[in-house]
Amino acid sequence: MYVTDKILPELPAPSNSKGLIHWFKVNLFNGPFNTLFTLLAAFLLYKIIPPAIEWAFIDATWFADSSSECKLENGDRKDGACWAFITNRFDQIMYGFYPEEERWRPNLAGIMLVLLTIPLFFKKTPKKAWLGGFILVIFPFIAFVLIRGGYFGLEVVDTGKWGGLMLTLIISLVGILFALLFGTILALGRRSSMPIVKSLSVVFIEFWRGVPLITVLFMSSVMLPLFLPEGTTFDKLARAMIGIILFQSAYVAEVVRGGLQAIPKGQYEAAAAMGLSYWKSMFLVILPQAMKLVIPGLVNTFIALFKDTTLVLIIGLFDLLAIIENVLGSDNAWLGFHTEGLVFAAFVFWMFCFSLSRYSMALERQLDTGHRN
Repeated sequence: MYVTDKILPELPAPSNSKGLIHWFKVNLFNGPFNTLFTLLAAFLLYKIIPPAIEWAFIDATWFADSSSECKLENGDRKDGACWAFITNRFDQIMYGFYPEEERWRPNLAGIMLVLLTIPLFFKKTPKKAWLGGFILVIFPFIAFVLIRGGYFGLEVVDTGKWGGLMLTLIISLVGILFALLFGTILALGRRSSMPIVKSLSVVFIEFWRGVPLITVLFMSSVMLPLFLPEGTTFDKLARAMIGIILFQSAYVAEVVRGGLQAIPKGQYEAAAAMGLSYWKSMFLVILPQAMKLVIPGLVNTFIALFKDTTLVLIIGLFDLLAIIENVLGSDNAWLGFHTEGLVFAAFVFWMFCFSLSRYSMALERQLDTGHRN
């Protein structure tokens, strides 16, 4: 041990103890260019944020029986937003053309999904794997029977009447579930040592990644029926889901393949040394580690899928954005209020995407098993 008799110089105070003024100097005004950009950004925020707050909240009309209450006597619009359009058409925006007297069915399915999912967020919940398997395998059939009907005395509600946020969530959840399943299989196939399996996986992935989603949806709606026997009908929503699943599976496959390639070779050798078969080594050793590594990439793909559901409008399905546009275009009483509808749709999409992003970050921290000093 070395001991010195000299007085050591004082160390500077930690950055977090120097106060707000020091933080401003270091981060916003630490040079002429940064000072200029800071002042320019502050000016732009001053010109944008106060008027936006005034339009969206202060001068806004929140409830009204008709659009006339959002207009002046001369017929011009008031300065503030007219959120009454959203409140008056809220049910249609949520459910589309789903019969009003049957809307308890999708509500019940949604409540069941939430109640089943909540226990998965707690570490001490027993039988998590069984509960997760029930949600992924059994619950979709229960939800389908509830929403569509035709069994147990429930009236059949054709998928053409499904719409709004309900349809957006259905397409997104089903698409995410099956795209993850098929994408994982494709990723394993692309890394397979069997030439035929590998070649087929590569062709599938490269084909679907090279075609725009809007083309896929158009082909699934227009061209697919031409290859079916005469008189055969195929549900429009099912065609859209198949197209979205096939399209997104290719992107999920590449994300998962990146995770598989990141796993050290020693993990594969260790699994083989333990006498595990190929499938056991993949599901018990390799895939759990790979999935943990690719959480950001998977979430990014799922967010893109959620936003791409707006494209189903081209085949006649009315998702959240399409139903808002339909109400604005078909109801003369609310013509001219597109801004409020689009802002509301943007907020809903942002809320879901931001929530998914934050949850993925929390999941990364929870599953982080990296070595720390």
